[in-house]
Amino acid sequence: MSTSPTFNSIARILENDFHVEANLVAPQTALADLGLDSLALMEFVFAVEDAFHLRIPEDRLDPREAGITLQRLCEVIDAESAATANTANAPEAAHA
Repeated sequence: MSTSPTFNSIARILENDFHVEANLVAPQTALADLGLDSLALMEFVFAVEDAFHLRIPEDRLDPREAGITLQRLCEVIDAESAATANTANAPEAAHA
């Protein structure tokens, strides 16, 4: 199974910083099933935001919401990254 660079980065954070066992880290794994308490889960989201240099609006992803998977987290990160890149590039395009 092929995984995205976004997923691979998230997996590294979980395994290295939060000591989640690698066999638990799969796209279909729900955040609630990672064995992290609510504080650790919020710290994980902050670590992901820092790693990707973005902020995830709570209306896009509330980590306390049941059933959110790592795949969903990847989708939100990719969408937010694209939106941030488009915003950052818009003024440059005007000057090109």
